Amino acid sequence: MTTLTVKIDDRKAEALRTRAEHYGLPLEDLLAASIESLLTQPEPDFKRAVDHVLAKNSELYRRLA
Repeated sequence: MTTLTVKIDDRKAEALRTRAEHYGLPLEDLLAASIESLLTQPEPDFKRAVDHVLAKNSELYRRLA
């Protein structure tokens, strides 16, 4: 496992601490979950392509259902 150090301004750090407390999480867990969410989101171009294909073929999918 890699440890990263990130410099952020004090206001953002406090906002993150407050958000973590709100969710009842340690700050490190909130940050890890946020990073995981960011990394698992599909790329915008891929999402647009999927949406296009689904819309283009919606009638076919409806008939096959």
